[in-house]
Amino acid sequence: MFGYYLDLALRSLKRNKALTVLMILAIAVGVGASMTTLTVLHVLSGDPVPGRSAHLYYPQLDPRPMQGYQPGETQPMRQVTWIDGMNLLHAGRADRQALMTGGRVAVQPENATLDAFYSDARYTTSGFFPMFGVPFRYGHPWSASDDESHARVVVISAELNNKLFGGRDSTGQTLRLSGRSMRIVGVLRDWRPNPHFYDLTRGSYNEHEGVFVPLSTSQDLNFDHMGGMSCWGNAGGGLHPSHTSTCVWLQFWVQLNSPAKVAAYKSFLVHYSEQQKALGRFERPPNVRLRNVMQWLDYNMVVPGDVRLQTWLSFGFLLVCLVNTVGLMLAKFMRRAGELGVRRALGASRRALFAQLLMESGVLGLAGGFGGLLLTFFGLWLVRRQPDGYAALAHLDPTMLLVTFVLAIGASLLAGVLPASRACRVTPALQLKGN
Repeated sequence: MFGYYLDLALRSLKRNKALTVLMILAIAVGVGASMTTLTVLHVLSGDPVPGRSAHLYYPQLDPRPMQGYQPGETQPMRQVTWIDGMNLLHAGRADRQALMTGGRVAVQPENATLDAFYSDARYTTSGFFPMFGVPFRYGHPWSASDDESHARVVVISAELNNKLFGGRDSTGQTLRLSGRSMRIVGVLRDWRPNPHFYDLTRGSYNEHEGVFVPLSTSQDLNFDHMGGMSCWGNAGGGLHPSHTSTCVWLQFWVQLNSPAKVAAYKSFLVHYSEQQKALGRFERPPNVRLRNVMQWLDYNMVVPGDVRLQTWLSFGFLLVCLVNTVGLMLAKFMRRAGELGVRRALGASRRALFAQLLMESGVLGLAGGFGGLLLTFFGLWLVRRQPDGYAALAHLDPTMLLVTFVLAIGASLLAGVLPASRACRVTPALQLKGN
């Protein structure tokens, strides 16, 4: 029966090619606009560390003075001071933890054909790599003992390795960073989590570091700090924040593998805040938060508001296209009242006629899906030409490719329900008498 209905649908669509093309275009334009914005939203709101994000948490404390504090409303700081970061790190209350900040270093290649250049850097502790599941192509991350001994070791990205060493195994080689010699212990595979969740002060999307250095080493060598900083009192910021200043400039992440550990760690943060208040460092009552990766991204409103608005507007445009398609289908189906009346007189049921007409709607949707796919590729190409930081991420993945056709066929079937139900209710006697 499916093949028979499909044959009838194709024959019907060929009878009035102009009307068929108009319906396909209406569906294609609506689907193309919707899928372009939906794909961008899908990319920007995706999970940057699938399978791990539910166990990764970002602790927040509030070490500021009482000025401006409003109980129950004031949010804690988005970063931590050096003292608090080190205290939390050395407490070791989580399954894994990492303290970090961003920076920039001058890379001085030994190859005389290459000029020196700057690279974004990540100054962090050894827990960073296993906690975030960072993949290695060559070598391995540095160890906790390297953190303690302030070892002059470095892990580099695949991109930097390709640029400096032609992609070969460079572990054991020496790399000069800002005039200091560092030993390469590891080379990453291509790893660019988007959003750049672990440090949103450096940008939310399409950000990545070429160099990873132990945090303790970066402080010894006075590598430049680059990123967000917030100070109070008489403290000042700069490229080399003081370890004793009242400034927050570090990010601290923990891995907690069970709900019980999450609850215990939050209690630990409250107890720590009370302890620091008793010591005179904190003035405010305990004001802590513990958000996982996706909650942290939502809290920081990482997805641009205009992207969400554009998505809603594009689906509104799709609805307008479907309304027009409904009108065109209704006109087309009602023109065939005589044919449908004859089929009813010969014994065809209303259900059979309804199925036949919906099959025709589905074929229109399939054709519209191909057209919508082409328009989606074009729309994403236009997005990638925009100056926004996330523009380069606008690509169609297999999931969204499938969604394109599901949306096109589903929308066309929905548009065909009313015209099909009206057309299959024709009275056979009136149609036969009219003919």
